[in-house]
Amino acid sequence: MLKWFNITRSLAPLAPRPVRWYSDAVVASAAVDQPPPVGVPDKLYSRVELQMKGIDPEVMKSYALYAKTAAEHLDIEVGKHWTLRKAVKDRLTLLKSVHIYKKHRVQYEVRNYYRFMHFHKLTGSTLDTFLEYIERNLPEGIALKVTKVELQELPEHLRK
Repeated sequence: MLKWFNITRSLAPLAPRPVRWYSDAVVASAAVDQPPPVGVPDKLYSRVELQMKGIDPEVMKSYALYAKTAAEHLDIEVGKHWTLRKAVKDRLTLLKSVHIYKKHRVQYEVRNYYRFMHFHKLTGSTLDTFLEYIERNLPEGIALKVTKVELQELPEHLRK
């Protein structure tokens, strides 16, 4: 095996290969060489929950409408969507002076608003497309958390 390695190394060209920045041709040729996997079932999800957290409720309302419209265009069943009645407030109290004057304080407050959306009966490919589409257009100041509930086949020992 060592001899074979030395032979192939001596036959290899010594000039460096150019770096190809656009890999579309490589991906296309790899896709032609290998047939697509057959018999691999797509994952099924019974429910997907989007949890949005942000500091501006109007931006979140607009983004929720955008996500709902995108889901309707992809024929995704839109479930219930709701928001918390009040903002979750985080307060931080600090002394104005680090060394003295304990009775002189400053309070900082951050209000976080939450909005939840449910989507039902999705396939894995549809979900990937939908999530990529809405994540690319996620506005500033909004965090998105996705919770998926996957449908799985009943194990063999429980079927009997």
